[in-house]
Amino acid sequence: MGSILYMHTVPENGGDTVFASMYAAYDALSPRMKVYLEGLTATHDAEHVYRPMTDDPTKRFPCNSHPVVRTHPATGGRSLFVNSSYVTKIDGLPKPEGEAILRFLYVHCMNPDFQVRFRWEAGSIAFWDNRCTQHQAIWDYFPDLRSGYRVTVAGDRPI
Repeated sequence: MGSILYMHTVPENGGDTVFASMYAAYDALSPRMKVYLEGLTATHDAEHVYRPMTDDPTKRFPCNSHPVVRTHPATGGRSLFVNSSYVTKIDGLPKPEGEAILRFLYVHCMNPDFQVRFRWEAGSIAFWDNRCTQHQAIWDYFPDLRSGYRVTVAGDRPI
Protein backbone atom coordinates (compact mmCIF):
# COMPACT_ATOMS: atom_id res chain seq x y z
CA MET A 1 0.00 0.00 0.00
CA GLY A 2 2.65 2.46 1.01
CA SER A 3 6.12 3.03 2.29
CA ILE A 4 7.58 5.16 5.05
CA LEU A 5 11.22 6.15 4.93
CA TYR A 6 13.08 7.82 7.79
CA MET A 7 16.50 9.13 6.84
CA HIS A 8 18.92 9.49 9.77
CA THR A 9 22.10 10.06 7.75
CA VAL A 10 22.17 12.16 4.59
CA PRO A 11 25.00 13.47 2.42
CA GLU A 12 25.84 17.16 2.52
CA ASN A 13 24.94 17.35 -1.17
CA GLY A 14 22.72 15.11 -3.28
CA GLY A 15 20.86 11.95 -2.36
CA ASP A 16 17.40 13.33 -3.16
CA THR A 17 14.44 11.13 -4.05
CA VAL A 18 12.26 11.76 -7.09
CA PHE A 19 8.60 10.80 -6.76
CA ALA A 20 6.42 10.45 -9.85
CA SER A 21 2.62 10.49 -10.01
CA MET A 22 1.33 7.50 -11.91
CA TYR A 23 -2.06 9.25 -12.05
CA ALA A 24 -0.42 12.02 -14.09
CA ALA A 25 1.44 9.49 -16.24
CA TYR A 26 -1.80 7.67 -17.05
CA ASP A 27 -3.74 10.89 -17.68
CA ALA A 28 -1.10 12.06 -20.17
CA LEU A 29 -1.48 8.96 -22.38
CA SER A 30 -3.45 9.24 -25.60
CA PRO A 31 -7.00 7.86 -25.55
CA ARG A 32 -5.92 5.09 -27.97
CA MET A 33 -3.05 4.00 -25.70
CA LYS A 34 -5.39 3.93 -22.69
CA VAL A 35 -7.73 1.62 -24.63
CA TYR A 36 -4.80 -0.62 -25.67
CA LEU A 37 -3.51 -0.96 -22.09
CA GLU A 38 -6.95 -1.58 -20.57
CA GLY A 39 -7.25 -5.19 -19.42
CA LEU A 40 -3.55 -6.02 -19.82
CA THR A 41 -1.71 -7.54 -16.87
CA ALA A 42 2.00 -7.62 -16.15
CA THR A 43 4.14 -10.05 -14.18
CA HIS A 44 5.76 -8.44 -11.12
CA ASP A 45 8.62 -10.71 -10.07
CA ALA A 46 10.94 -10.04 -7.12
CA GLU A 47 13.16 -13.09 -7.80
CA HIS A 48 15.84 -11.32 -9.86
CA VAL A 49 15.92 -8.39 -7.42
CA TYR A 50 16.34 -10.31 -4.15
CA ARG A 51 17.96 -13.63 -5.19
CA PRO A 52 21.48 -12.10 -5.28
CA MET A 53 21.00 -10.98 -1.65
CA THR A 54 20.48 -14.45 -0.19
CA ASP A 55 22.43 -17.70 0.00
CA ASP A 56 19.25 -19.71 0.75
CA PRO A 57 18.29 -21.59 -2.46
CA THR A 58 14.91 -22.56 -0.91
CA LYS A 59 13.86 -18.94 -0.36
CA ARG A 60 10.96 -17.86 -2.59
CA PHE A 61 10.14 -14.30 -3.59
CA PRO A 62 6.81 -12.79 -4.63
CA CYS A 63 5.70 -13.18 -8.23
CA ASN A 64 2.23 -11.97 -9.20
CA SER A 65 0.31 -10.61 -12.16
CA HIS A 66 -1.27 -7.19 -11.71
CA PRO A 67 -3.19 -4.85 -14.02
CA VAL A 68 -1.04 -2.49 -16.12
CA VAL A 69 -3.67 0.17 -15.36
CA ARG A 70 -5.06 -0.01 -11.86
CA THR A 71 -7.92 1.70 -10.08
CA HIS A 72 -7.05 3.15 -6.68
CA PRO A 73 -9.41 1.62 -4.09
CA ALA A 74 -9.74 4.83 -2.07
CA THR A 75 -9.80 7.54 -4.76
CA GLY A 76 -11.12 5.64 -7.78
CA GLY A 77 -8.33 7.27 -9.82
CA ARG A 78 -6.69 5.40 -12.68
CA SER A 79 -2.91 5.04 -12.76
CA LEU A 80 -0.16 3.09 -14.46
CA PHE A 81 1.09 0.16 -12.40
CA VAL A 82 4.37 -0.93 -13.99
CA ASN A 83 7.95 -0.34 -12.94
CA SER A 84 11.30 -1.34 -14.37
CA SER A 85 12.52 -2.94 -11.13
CA TYR A 86 9.93 -5.71 -10.83
CA VAL A 87 7.89 -6.03 -14.03
CA THR A 88 9.37 -8.74 -16.22
CA LYS A 89 6.73 -9.01 -18.95
CA ILE A 90 3.27 -8.09 -20.11
CA ASP A 91 1.20 -11.24 -19.87
CA GLY A 92 -0.20 -12.69 -23.08
CA LEU A 93 1.83 -10.54 -25.48
CA PRO A 94 4.67 -11.74 -27.68
CA LYS A 95 7.95 -10.92 -25.93
CA PRO A 96 9.13 -8.24 -28.44
CA GLU A 97 5.75 -6.46 -28.34
CA GLY A 98 5.56 -6.56 -24.54
CA GLU A 99 9.14 -5.31 -24.18
CA ALA A 100 8.44 -2.42 -26.58
CA ILE A 101 5.33 -1.38 -24.65
CA LEU A 102 7.18 -1.59 -21.33
CA ARG A 103 10.11 0.48 -22.67
CA PHE A 104 7.63 3.12 -23.85
CA LEU A 105 5.84 3.17 -20.48
CA TYR A 106 9.08 3.38 -18.46
CA VAL A 107 10.34 6.34 -20.50
CA HIS A 108 6.89 7.95 -20.38
CA CYS A 109 6.80 7.68 -16.55
CA MET A 110 10.15 9.51 -16.27
CA ASN A 111 8.64 12.73 -17.65
CA PRO A 112 9.64 15.55 -15.26
CA ASP A 113 6.11 16.95 -15.54
CA PHE A 114 4.94 14.01 -13.38
CA GLN A 115 7.67 14.39 -10.76
CA VAL A 116 8.50 16.13 -7.52
CA ARG A 117 11.99 16.07 -5.99
CA PHE A 118 12.31 15.51 -2.24
CA ARG A 119 15.45 16.94 -0.66
CA TRP A 120 16.34 14.96 2.44
CA GLU A 121 17.57 16.40 5.74
CA ALA A 122 18.69 14.28 8.68
CA GLY A 123 15.51 13.26 10.50
CA SER A 124 13.22 13.68 7.46
CA ILE A 125 10.36 11.24 6.97
CA ALA A 126 8.57 10.55 3.70
CA PHE A 127 5.35 8.52 3.41
CA TRP A 128 4.06 7.64 -0.05
CA ASP A 129 1.32 5.58 -1.64
CA ASN A 130 2.89 2.78 -3.71
CA ARG A 131 -0.44 2.25 -5.49
CA CYS A 132 -0.07 5.46 -7.49
CA THR A 133 3.51 6.65 -7.00
CA GLN A 134 6.94 5.60 -8.20
CA HIS A 135 10.13 6.71 -6.54
CA GLN A 136 13.81 6.71 -7.38
CA ALA A 137 16.78 7.60 -5.22
CA ILE A 138 19.26 9.86 -6.99
CA TRP A 139 22.71 8.25 -6.64
CA ASP A 140 24.78 11.44 -6.92
CA TYR A 141 26.49 11.53 -3.52
CA PHE A 142 29.37 9.02 -3.70
CA PRO A 143 31.44 8.56 -1.56
CA ASP A 144 29.14 10.09 1.09
CA LEU A 145 26.59 8.03 3.03
CA ARG A 146 22.80 8.05 2.89
CA SER A 147 21.12 5.74 5.38
CA GLY A 148 17.75 5.29 7.01
CA TYR A 149 14.95 2.92 7.89
CA ARG A 150 12.13 1.89 5.58
CA VAL A 151 8.83 0.26 6.40
CA THR A 152 6.49 -1.04 3.73
CA VAL A 153 2.81 -1.18 4.63
CA ALA A 154 0.87 -4.17 3.24
CA GLY A 155 -2.13 -3.29 1.15
CA ASP A 156 -4.82 -4.58 -1.14
CA ARG A 157 -4.64 -6.59 -4.33
CA PRO A 158 -4.52 -4.23 -7.34
CA ILE A 159 -7.73 -3.84 -9.35
